[in-house]
Amino acid sequence: MPLTATQAPSMRGSTINEPGAAVSSPQKRNIAVDAYRGFVMLLMMGEVLRFSEIAQAYPNSSFWRILAYNQSHVEWTGMSLHDMIQPSFTFLVGVALPYSVRSRRRKGESIRHMVGHALWRSFLLVALGIFLRSTHSPSTDFTFEDTLTQIGLGYTFAFLLTLYSPRWQWAAFGSVLFAYWLAWALYPAPGLNFPYAAVGVPPEWHHHLLTGFAAHWNKNSNLGQAFDLWFLNLFPRPTPFLFNDGGYLTLSFIPTLGTMLLGLAAGRWLLASAPNIPFRKLLLSAAALIGCGLLLHLSGLCPIVKRIWTPAWTLFSGGMCFLFLAAFSWIIDAKKQSRLAFPLVVVGMNSMAAYLIAHLFEDFVQSSFRINLGAAALNILGSSLQPLLLGTLTLGVYWLILFWMFRNKVFLRI
Repeated sequence: MPLTATQAPSMRGSTINEPGAAVSSPQKRNIAVDAYRGFVMLLMMGEVLRFSEIAQAYPNSSFWRILAYNQSHVEWTGMSLHDMIQPSFTFLVGVALPYSVRSRRRKGESIRHMVGHALWRSFLLVALGIFLRSTHSPSTDFTFEDTLTQIGLGYTFAFLLTLYSPRWQWAAFGSVLFAYWLAWALYPAPGLNFPYAAVGVPPEWHHHLLTGFAAHWNKNSNLGQAFDLWFLNLFPRPTPFLFNDGGYLTLSFIPTLGTMLLGLAAGRWLLASAPNIPFRKLLLSAAALIGCGLLLHLSGLCPIVKRIWTPAWTLFSGGMCFLFLAAFSWIIDAKKQSRLAFPLVVVGMNSMAAYLIAHLFEDFVQSSFRINLGAAALNILGSSLQPLLLGTLTLGVYWLILFWMFRNKVFLRI
């Protein structure tokens, strides 16, 4: 992602060399963070494998059904592995912040210059997110629920909090989540006769609707939907905005900032404990956050919904991010398995390039394989597995591009 721990001039953790070659670098890199980032990017790039299509071809296969479930977003409440992509992006941006600030201070940059840079980075992330969402539209699609725009909207606030003590950062984290929860709780819940069909919720989807107090967080009938009906229609559009098909919202950037602040705490702990790993803090934080998120969900006070980034989701997914970070740190730093991480590091060190490749190159790469290999070659495993073979070839091309960039020290940064 746009701000990575690999940019820091001096970082704790293992170092990694390309197999069979020496990579000379004066910087020590946090390979666990790079590998975690690369793993997340591969989950996103791996959408080309089309597990859901294969699962439909093999309806009695639990194997393909499980893979398809974890390569799709859940309809509303709950979580799949795919739902952890965006929280992990955001969390890792926060992890990188303490390293970035330390690096800039060592270079003698003033606070004013750093704040200006943070504002510029926020603008670029929002603009890039809008650009990518508009690539298949007849005109600019002014939408702000994309991963990059959500990070961009909150990034400057997260950066400003790095200038304050951890106590203020935790106070901001709690205040943001509570105020956001309270605003949604006070907004009128949809009644029994709410016209869900008018906001894109079909009748067959109604078993996903929440009841009781939790109904405040139902799809396209909440505070965030009301805000977007006003805000998104301020921009030029071919037709007025009525609802987001997936229920995604602009205001989600507020609790998303909470996820970034959790990453900020993790990065601060990693930096302070170097060269050791603060496993106790990481695991205790994971347990506390997951427990709090589940408690809010099961009590009905706030459901765990990734699509609208509820405060319960911020807590639950943040705890999962701490677990992922602890797991990668244990395998790579504690068990000294940095060489196993090399394929992930190639991707993680160039995450912005990987993000753009996944969004812009798919049609070109796959059409090239169809033209030059032909249907017979692509169906060699059978027509049902053709999406898997084509996706594997596409993913291989993506990785080779990133490997070439790694070999030639070409790293895309914002």
